[in-house]
Amino acid sequence: MSEETILALTAGEPAGIGPDLCLQLAAEARDAGVVVVASQALLADRAKALGLDVALHPWQPGRVPHKAAGELSVLHVDGCASTQAGELHAGNGRYVVDTLTIAARGCLDGDFDGMVTAPVHKGVINDAGIAFSGHTEFLQELCGVERVVMMLATEELRVALVTTHLPLKDVSDAITPERLTQVATILNADLKTFFGIEQPRILVAGLNPHAGEGGHLGWEEIEIIEPTLEQLRGDGMQLTGPLPADSLFTPHWLNTADAALAMYHDQGLPVLKFQGFGRAVNITLGLPIVRTSVDHGTALDLAGTGRADAGSLHTAIRVGGQMARSLKSADRTSGCHRNTSTKEKPE
Repeated sequence: MSEETILALTAGEPAGIGPDLCLQLAAEARDAGVVVVASQALLADRAKALGLDVALHPWQPGRVPHKAAGELSVLHVDGCASTQAGELHAGNGRYVVDTLTIAARGCLDGDFDGMVTAPVHKGVINDAGIAFSGHTEFLQELCGVERVVMMLATEELRVALVTTHLPLKDVSDAITPERLTQVATILNADLKTFFGIEQPRILVAGLNPHAGEGGHLGWEEIEIIEPTLEQLRGDGMQLTGPLPADSLFTPHWLNTADAALAMYHDQGLPVLKFQGFGRAVNITLGLPIVRTSVDHGTALDLAGTGRADAGSLHTAIRVGGQMARSLKSADRTSGCHRNTSTKEKPE
C-alpha cells in the first residue's frame, strides 16, 4: 500500500444518478485519489448525455489516480447491458454486483485504501437472480465477517443500527443479547479507531414505545436490552439506555453523546435524514476494509438531467478518506492490518 490514499468509487445502478455523480467529481481538481469502478462505455455515454467533457483514463493497481479537473481514472468492468439513464434493465444486475466485488477485493488485496459506493437498485439485482438485501449485508458476506454495523452520520449526529434490512415483524426476534453485544462492541471500537473518540458515549434506544413502559408495552427492554447493556457497562462501555426513541433524539440527550444506537432501520434513520439529508454519509463498521456511501437512492428521474446533487458523495469521499488514513495510521502503530473476520475469506 502506497502513502497515497486511494479510494474505489463504484458507480452503482447504471440507470440512476450514480454515473452522473462520478462524472461530476471531474468538474474541479481533487485532493482525494479516486478510481471509478464502472463500465467505461457507461461513463462515456452519460458524459455525452450530460454535455460533460471528461477524459476517462484506464487505471491499473500501483498507479496514482488522475486528480486534475476534467479527468477521471476508471477501472473498467465488463457486462453493462444498458447505459440508458432512467430505464432499469435486469441485465445490469450481475454487472453491478461485479463492480462491488472488484472494489471490495481490491481493498482486501491492498490496491485500494477504502471503497465508496453510489446507490444501487436492489430490485434489479434480485431480478437478475442474485439474492441481495443491501450493500451492508453483501460486504459482510464477501469479507467473511460475522457481524457488521450500519451507521449514518452528519457533522452533528451519528446513528447506528442493531438490525438493518428486516421486515418489522422480524425485528423483535432478531434483537438478541449476542447481536446487541456484537453491535455495541463494534460501534464502540470503531468510534475509537476511525473517529478518535477515546471513550465513546452511546445512547441506546428501546425497542417499544416509551421503552416498554415498565413491561406494559413490551418485555424486550427488561429481558434483553437492559441486562445486556448492564453487562457491557461492566466491561467499561459508556452506554445510556434503553431510552424511549421519541425523546432520545432531542438536544437534552444528543448533546451528551457521540452516537445513538437504534434498534431498527426506520427508528433511527428518518431522524438523521431529516436532520441532514443530502450531506450525510452511510458507513459500514466492523469490516476489515473502509466503506462509505451516499445517503440517498438511485433517483431515476434525475439521471441524465444534470440536476443530481453530489453533496452526499463528496461527504462520503471525505469521510472515507479520513477513515482510511486513520486505519493506515493504526496499522502502522500496531504493526498489523485490521481483521475482524470470524469466517474464512471466500476463495
